Amino acid sequence: MKFTRKADAEWNGSILEGSGKVKLGSGAFEGAYSFQSRFSDDKQQKATNPEELIAAAHAGCYTMALSGNLGKAGYEPKNIHTTAKVKIEKQGDGFVIPNIDLETKANVKGISDEEFQKIAEETKKTCPVSQVLSGAEISLKAELAKSNTVAE
Repeated sequence: MKFTRKADAEWNGSILEGSGKVKLGSGAFEGAYSFQSRFSDDKQQKATNPEELIAAAHAGCYTMALSGNLGKAGYEPKNIHTTAKVKIEKQGDGFVIPNIDLETKANVKGISDEEFQKIAEETKKTCPVSQVLSGAEISLKAELAKSNTVAE
């Protein structure tokens, strides 16, 4: 099995005053993003940012994978809730994501804490989003629109 998922982003204007929109290929989400929504703690902003989207992807993937791994081990989870916290910080002239904190809480009948911890840790290593965030090859195809090229 092989699937390709996509999302689109568009940005208009300068980095500080401009704004953009992100849209999931499935159409399940479309929303605004801006410099302010990315680099401030203003909770009034009704806009997202790349780190929040990474956090959503990681929390969703990890939770689903943990459910699957618990099932493979013979346990049926009643409920699993995961929060992913993606940190971004300035380093030198740019920004980096130095780490991601996953916090998960599960209601699973009949499992010991030791067994749960083992499965949870293994899931952290094998969840596809965890794997890609540990360092994936990224390809790029870049094209400059003809109307935006420097005069010939």
